[in-house]
Amino acid sequence: MDGAMTVVIAPGTPLALDLLGPLDAPLLANALAMAAPCGPTLRRHTATHHTLQLTCRPGERPAGRPGLAGRLADLLTDPAAADGRPGWWSGVLAALPQQPRPDRGTHPAGAPGGLPASARQREVLLDAMAAPPGPPLHLGQLHLRWYGPLDRHRFDEAWQSVADREAVLRAAFAPGPGRGGSGPVVTVHERARIPVRHDPYEPDGAPGPAGGAAAWSAVLRSEREQAFDLGRPGPLRIRRVDGEPGAHGPDARIVLTYHQALLDAPSVRQLLRSFLRAYAADGRPAGGERRPALPDHLRWLAARDPGPARAFWDLAAPPAGARTLPAVPVAGRRPAPGEAGSRYGRAVERLNPTEAARLRGWAASCGVAESTALHAAWALQLHRAASAARAAEPLAVAFGVTVSGRGIALEGADRLPGPLGNPLPLSVEVDPAAPLSRLLSDLRDRALGLAAYEWVSAGQIREQAGPRAHAPLTETLLTFDRVPARPGADADDPVDGELAEADVRVGPPESVEAYTGLPFALTARHDRAGGLVLTADSDRARLADADAARILAQTALLLRELPEADLRRITVADALTLLDGLPVPGAVAAPPAAAPRLVTLRPAAYPGAGTVLLVPPPDAPAECYAAVARAHRGLQALVTLDAPADATACLRALRPVLAAAEPLLLGCFSGGGAVAYEVAERIGAHGWRAPLVSIGGTADGSPASAQDLSRALWAATRQES
Repeated sequence: MDGAMTVVIAPGTPLALDLLGPLDAPLLANALAMAAPCGPTLRRHTATHHTLQLTCRPGERPAGRPGLAGRLADLLTDPAAADGRPGWWSGVLAALPQQPRPDRGTHPAGAPGGLPASARQREVLLDAMAAPPGPPLHLGQLHLRWYGPLDRHRFDEAWQSVADREAVLRAAFAPGPGRGGSGPVVTVHERARIPVRHDPYEPDGAPGPAGGAAAWSAVLRSEREQAFDLGRPGPLRIRRVDGEPGAHGPDARIVLTYHQALLDAPSVRQLLRSFLRAYAADGRPAGGERRPALPDHLRWLAARDPGPARAFWDLAAPPAGARTLPAVPVAGRRPAPGEAGSRYGRAVERLNPTEAARLRGWAASCGVAESTALHAAWALQLHRAASAARAAEPLAVAFGVTVSGRGIALEGADRLPGPLGNPLPLSVEVDPAAPLSRLLSDLRDRALGLAAYEWVSAGQIREQAGPRAHAPLTETLLTFDRVPARPGADADDPVDGELAEADVRVGPPESVEAYTGLPFALTARHDRAGGLVLTADSDRARLADADAARILAQTALLLRELPEADLRRITVADALTLLDGLPVPGAVAAPPAAAPRLVTLRPAAYPGAGTVLLVPPPDAPAECYAAVARAHRGLQALVTLDAPADATACLRALRPVLAAAEPLLLGCFSGGGAVAYEVAERIGAHGWRAPLVSIGGTADGSPASAQDLSRALWAATRQES
């Protein structure tokens, strides 16, 4: 094998790089210096084929990780990187362990069993995979106070008994079988240990109940910033923080953090109730394995006939041009991701108990639920933001609403812990000349209609939308969360009495919503006093805190004022006058940088042949891979990006390929290896099979470089097959 060195990386542990071509000792020595403190092993297969394996001892991390393997490959494939100090590198190479027998590598072959992940689960995983730096998406929380003695062993055993009974707490994601994988599958392990952390009381200011609200907020934030390893069972973790001891023992605060790929908020409340009953029973299991369980739900989804759902969503999907954000795009406005040190802002408004009761009564008199009144207030704001010039015209608006997913025809679905909660698009035409009562009834009827297909995911609807899918179907999400005041609040649930026998009392659980990645997400729920609390999470890349707070305040204003309206006379235009004189919120006109697009250099030879993404190195010419498309004779589609991009942008562009579970290979010229390998690692960390990464040649436009990279792609294709 002649020519420059090329490298094929199989993501995994330990790191393994196949070195193809003449071994360049100075380059290898430089690479080994970068890899310290990992122990290198060089396996010689032939004179032009070696495998470099790097193994770190427990507790050691190689310098520069993550992305070490990609940077090593960039260095090994760049002849200009040799430092020309033969006296130095010859001793390094002589000390390397040499093993002549080949190693099959660490590339996973896929899960031997499991059930395909649902469409909604795949979308959550893709969101998390392509999320920008910052707090992880789709991590929700539930927290509560614990009053009275707490037996740590009994506490842990009670949670373990719940995990032993609940399949979802023993579930994890793994790559599906097949050459390119078939997308993630859900596997249920026989046993899994629930992570429980105990922080004892420390009088010197440790975070906890005695440390005040700011200290407790720091605890919640630190838990939200810790990502889950979705390849391991356990989508729920628990942390207990003790407060100052009192007459009846210490009070404590407990936070449950969960991942929405496997759990939703109603599920976690149900698991909390099961835990409390198990604790009251001295940690003993409460019954056997729950049925139905998560695997039953996945089987039920797989058996659905998609035809009727497609027919419904063909008509119900938001039309092109629907208004999706209750703010006016402002040219030149820049995002403010640094405000308060977080990408996301939060605002809260509250209707007092009297106002909430008046809203509830008014909605009932209109024949709708409170949630429909909230939808109407939102639709009014979306129409208003369309611009004053079109204020009198009927306009379509669209927003997401969260459905429980538990109204499906699966017996016991209402008691099934899992990721059943589902955001679906709801659209309606807002006509200023129409009676407000008609808008309310239209919203109610549309919500009832989509409830029949609440198991369909938003991504499936988007795919069905075809050309309309280039613009977002929705940019906001409304959730009306109807929750009991405390675990066991139902009259027939004796959990409070059972806990009282152990001299324990628990406060009502409070929710912290997961970040969705949308510009604006609003959650409404009643508090213990009967008020209606509106909580908004906004993405500062699109909405400044002041504008997000303005949107929420105007929503609350409409909910307070609409119940005063005479439905026999009021029109939509009359309702809009409630906002007269108030500023229209502004928004960033577009995302700060348009995501790089996939450019097809050559289509696949046949459907299902797979895709090769050629990652542009930094500062590479736009046409740097044109010669590779001519030189490479593989059957896969060859695609690249229209501009150099980081790993997050690459993953966003790759989303359709990953959603279709097509075989995928990553390739690049020297210099793109670090980004390509980070992409591969993030794909593998979210349930898909991590693709091989091939690096060779340089972006100099020469035929030799194109041949070098083509050779590396061939080697990876042979290794994968």
